[in-house]
Amino acid sequence: MAERAQAPALDVKGLNVFYGASHALQGVDLHLAGGVLSVVGRNGMGKTTLCKAIMGLVPAAAGSITFAGQSLIGKSPAEIARLGVGYVPQGRRLWRSLTVDEHLRLVATKSGAWTVERIYSTFPRLAERKSNGGAQLSGGEQQMLAISRALLSNPKLLIMDEPTEGLAPVIVEQVEQMLIRLAEDGDIDVLVIEQNIGVATAIAEDVAIMVNGRINRLVDAGLLASDRDLQQRLLGVGRHGEGDGPGEGEAAPQDSPEAAAPSPTTVTKIYLSNPKTPTRWSRPVPVDVLETQARIKTTGPAVQGSQPVIQPITPSVENIVLVAGTFDTKGAELRFMRDILRASGLPVRTVDLSTTNVHSGADVPAHQIAAFHPRGASGVFTNDRGQSVAGMTLAFERWMRGQSGILGILSAGGSGGTAIVAPAMRSLPVGVPKIIVSTVASGEVSQYVGAADITMMHSVADVQGINAITRSVLGNAANAMAGMANARRKAGPAPTEARAAIGLTMFGVTTPAVQQITAAMQDDYDCLVFHATGIGGQSMEKLVDSGMIKGVIDATTTEVCDMMMGGVFAATEDRFGAMIRARMPYVGAVGALDMVNFGAPNTVPEKYRGRLFYEHNPQVTLMRTTPEENTAMGRWIGERLNQMEAPVRFFLTEGGVSLLDAPGKPFDDPRARAALFDALEQTVRQTPARRLIRLPHNINAPEASAAMVAAFRELHGPVRPHSKTKVAR
Repeated sequence: MAERAQAPALDVKGLNVFYGASHALQGVDLHLAGGVLSVVGRNGMGKTTLCKAIMGLVPAAAGSITFAGQSLIGKSPAEIARLGVGYVPQGRRLWRSLTVDEHLRLVATKSGAWTVERIYSTFPRLAERKSNGGAQLSGGEQQMLAISRALLSNPKLLIMDEPTEGLAPVIVEQVEQMLIRLAEDGDIDVLVIEQNIGVATAIAEDVAIMVNGRINRLVDAGLLASDRDLQQRLLGVGRHGEGDGPGEGEAAPQDSPEAAAPSPTTVTKIYLSNPKTPTRWSRPVPVDVLETQARIKTTGPAVQGSQPVIQPITPSVENIVLVAGTFDTKGAELRFMRDILRASGLPVRTVDLSTTNVHSGADVPAHQIAAFHPRGASGVFTNDRGQSVAGMTLAFERWMRGQSGILGILSAGGSGGTAIVAPAMRSLPVGVPKIIVSTVASGEVSQYVGAADITMMHSVADVQGINAITRSVLGNAANAMAGMANARRKAGPAPTEARAAIGLTMFGVTTPAVQQITAAMQDDYDCLVFHATGIGGQSMEKLVDSGMIKGVIDATTTEVCDMMMGGVFAATEDRFGAMIRARMPYVGAVGALDMVNFGAPNTVPEKYRGRLFYEHNPQVTLMRTTPEENTAMGRWIGERLNQMEAPVRFFLTEGGVSLLDAPGKPFDDPRARAALFDALEQTVRQTPARRLIRLPHNINAPEASAAMVAAFRELHGPVRPHSKTKVAR
């Protein structure tokens, strides 16, 4: 048994596979000791055939395939699956007549880490659609279900063939994070066949490059991700078509003709000999197809290298509302909202975000937005919907960053349209009205909204034509935007706050502390309080990154508990990152590190049954953190504090870290507090600038609040004199 445990998860040697006379795999050697390995390559290189050969779906003519020391050659797919090899095939292959829940219950095992409940927790969208049949799911939902089906067999090795193909960027990110978690957990080894270079390099340390039926080489994932020329040489990706000029941030050589003088505008027709990536079985492309697929490239004084000059959509003296979306499929709905806005007296411009590059009549056509992709329009108008959506998303965000005079932005669409428009909306300042009418607005929307003030309205019916439902919902959205935009226009320039803004983090159980701090600071600072619910901390740090917040008193760091223990108010791994990047003096504390937040009691994961809980309300259940969990949190926070180059004062309140962690209260646990404080003191490299400060008080005691205020004033110096009134900007 010991020898078998040490055997590689997957070992392929000299594998040859034929389709008739075609030699598909030509001596493939592939070794996966454990963890995650990505395999990338152009279409037709043999990647899917490799998956099928491992699963016994195509016979091997020669060579060997071993899984954990056992040969798979000659075994049937069923036998291979029973050994512990899971498979997510390309094309999903779901049963049209079975519901989501029936799919999952059909393959679920009685034991193992992956259960139907865990699947629903990982993919909330599937929980919402559990009664829908396979034929009623979107492409992204089908892919989630195909992945879930494989995970429920609790495999030791998971083979995934193009798991992100055709998915919207937000779903791609969700799948990517799941694969990263699988790698971190270490319970399942994964072989991923992937076209998306970003995903392939993010989930694995090494990437195998497949060329003409062979593994050409094994490349470090970080090197491949950062080297566009290497990608171009090995995979044929990178700049091409419109991207053949200087890259992003590059300039033409000073002695080049481009640098010497502006050239006259010229129009060039670019023909693609292969509109679709060819395979060894591809037929010649007809001439009429070449003509229709040809691209027009305009060069001249307004073009700098491969990057277009950003021209604002409107002079800065005029404020406008944007109506943005995919006009090829949602044109009638978007124009309906545009007309309502115009009737209210607002100047409106329409922006087409279609990925089909057809003429729509929008004020800003799709090709103009697509030109802002780093590779130009060729990075958007591809033959793959997922890549096109991702490309347009990036292009629109880059275009938006160059605009001024935006009074508001309104959009409507499905999951793809929502994914395209949301990042650009998030780049706009807080206060600019942002509304999305979406089919996904009734589910988990944090991945779209992020830390921004985006308003999402559920479309109820699909955004597909003007009918009794959509007329009402879209009309409400347009009139809501009209009200916000007109009010904003009449109000004039926003007043400038004379006091510098500072951020404070608060939870219900640290409310007295933050109220005391605010009372002591509000005469000198504009105190912005953020609810530490995961997105609250992200919002505060986004404002730190933007320069709008000049200091923080981070009294409530509880989001770290949920991040590490799987609660619902989790921070990201970038918690404290904004202060690190800004080199900002930091004042923080251990506020509410005694608790992990879950929903109603029946949502608490099974592994936590028997722990100490407190019902905050019927929808929020709190779980006391253990000494072991506090040790882990102390080390994690300590390492983040070590990365701060500016002065740090971090407070350890020995009398308790919350209202519930106090003598006689439900979460009072001196051992857990001691474990947290000891781990912090053992991890943090203390210097005169970076200090941990123990206080013999509860975090909500006036003495603790006064100490944090004093530390902030010490690090930030005296307050500059300011007027008590607000000054117009």
